[in-house]
Amino acid sequence: MSNELYQHRVQYYETDQMKVVHHSNYIRWFEEARTHFLGNSGFSYHWMEENGIIIPVLSAAAEYKAMVRFGEVVEIALKVEEFNGVKLAISYEVRNAETKELKTTGRTSHCFLDADYRPLRLKKAFPEVYEMFMRELEKSKQA
Repeated sequence: MSNELYQHRVQYYETDQMKVVHHSNYIRWFEEARTHFLGNSGFSYHWMEENGIIIPVLSAAAEYKAMVRFGEVVEIALKVEEFNGVKLAISYEVRNAETKELKTTGRTSHCFLDADYRPLRLKKAFPEVYEMFMRELEKSKQA
């Protein structure tokens, strides 16, 4: 997983009547972790959109291992699992920040589109972004 951990304190509105996090929130947390990762990479979502790069989610999945409750702090690690310049897959691990207990794993897949919603080849159009994702892919293969 990436050395960059994103931390999130569970809010009351994210829970159900049992004060357990509702399953839909994990997908939101994956997006928060992705946004954090991209911002720290130097290519924030804002920068990407300003430069005509759109990164839609093609699929999202989560596997729930243990409950997360109101007030808990979780840390989310992500790893670039696949990248070919047009498509991207990221895996996630959600752990209790204090105990490190694994709570949830997940995966999202994405593609890169230009401002006209056509597939975008990052290697040609934005080589610096392409290289950043390739470095992350290499890091995850070595881990």
